[in-house]
Amino acid sequence: MKLKNILTYSGFIGILILSSCSKKTSIGDETPTTTPKAPMAYAITETFESGSKGSYTLDSVQLLTGKWTLSDALLGNLAADARDGAKSVRLRTGYLSMNFDIAGTQMIYVSHAKYGTDAISTWQLLASTDGGKTFTQLGTDITETSTTLVTDSFKVATTGKIRFQIKKAGTTRINIDDIIFKGTGDPGITVGGADTDPVDNDGSTASPGRGTPDAGADAPPAGGDNSNLLFGNPSGATANLVSAENYLIDQKYYTESYSMTRGTPNWVSWHLDPNNFTGAASRKNDFASFTGLPANWYQVQSNSYSDSGFDRGHNCPSGDRTSSNTANSATFLMTNMIPQAPKNNQKTWESFESYLRTQALNGYEVYVIMGSYGTGGIGSASASVVNTINNGKVTVPANVWKVAVLLKTGDHDISRVSSSTRVIAINTPNINSTNPSWKNYIVSVRDIESTTGYNLLSNLPQNIQDVVEKVKDPGN
Repeated sequence: MKLKNILTYSGFIGILILSSCSKKTSIGDETPTTTPKAPMAYAITETFESGSKGSYTLDSVQLLTGKWTLSDALLGNLAADARDGAKSVRLRTGYLSMNFDIAGTQMIYVSHAKYGTDAISTWQLLASTDGGKTFTQLGTDITETSTTLVTDSFKVATTGKIRFQIKKAGTTRINIDDIIFKGTGDPGITVGGADTDPVDNDGSTASPGRGTPDAGADAPPAGGDNSNLLFGNPSGATANLVSAENYLIDQKYYTESYSMTRGTPNWVSWHLDPNNFTGAASRKNDFASFTGLPANWYQVQSNSYSDSGFDRGHNCPSGDRTSSNTANSATFLMTNMIPQAPKNNQKTWESFESYLRTQALNGYEVYVIMGSYGTGGIGSASASVVNTINNGKVTVPANVWKVAVLLKTGDHDISRVSSSTRVIAINTPNINSTNPSWKNYIVSVRDIESTTGYNLLSNLPQNIQDVVEKVKDPGN
């Protein structure tokens, strides 16, 4: 795309948009000190590919970066729509407005064009720092003359929370496509949409069960780069009946170790990059038992958590797998769930999941391992510790942890890991009063290994493990 003039606005800051064995020998107990890093830069693109709106009537649409209101506007896919992908916004006499705030943006890039053979028209970019109560124009009016997408950039000189609106007058139409938000620090939004509904309604009737998903073209490869177990099998799990408490299940879009007696995963491992959360599929909410378990094993049902005070907490998140209906449905198998305290799940955990998706959009690929351990959590039904639910068939874990390895996108991933590679580990208590910020629960990989007995990142050379596994990430 062609880059046009730069507009400067010194009174606002831009926004970023996007809508759950053996230990290795330690060489010492000291944890290396970590020098705090400068806030990380981000660049996130709203592509307008994930939503659906076929009329000009006023309505809000869930997109990759959050909910947007479209007034006298729709998501168009006709030949006359200028677009970089399958869809773009077609705006007539109305506006396109964010329903959420974002922080830390320094530059905003908007791709735009005339619609078909419509006459020349103008539009404005507006910004609000009071949650959308009032808007002020940034820069000058943009005159729409091109029938192919061009890009205007807007520089924002101050920091703070902000939301944006594109407003157009007149009856001619324009197209708005990729909006890119570049900045530093935590943008404070949920990228790819929330992984839980505000209320996790289990229902009173169990849904039909499902077997192993078919591996589509969007599924990670069985081995090598981008595969689910590239960094190792933490507990040496096998698909053998004698390993009922450490049973390996390949669900194609993620791989897990499952416990028959606990009725939950021990850990789940997967790879994450932007190809995994394209927004091609919306959240399916099709929770189901997994019929692929060995005969005579109890199958946790879609309603087994009903009235327990605990969410059906995903290990591999729904938001990490929106590239197809099959991919998203795979995350709703009950073998991917743990009984998770609602606030822990919907606040603390959701914020970390969103953060990792944001890093993936900033040029990283992420290898993730999530697990849980112990017995007894505190949900929303009472202040008492609950050890099991579903008449004792499902164990409530005491702690929930996650390890993420971040690499710049590339090939030969294992060989590219060095002593300076960023590895984030967090460990949260499974209670309903956790702090919303995941940064309060940062630990080292060795801390998690010490508690669980797992050998995490075991496919890395030992000398690399001995460095990256002992560092506590600064959380920047």
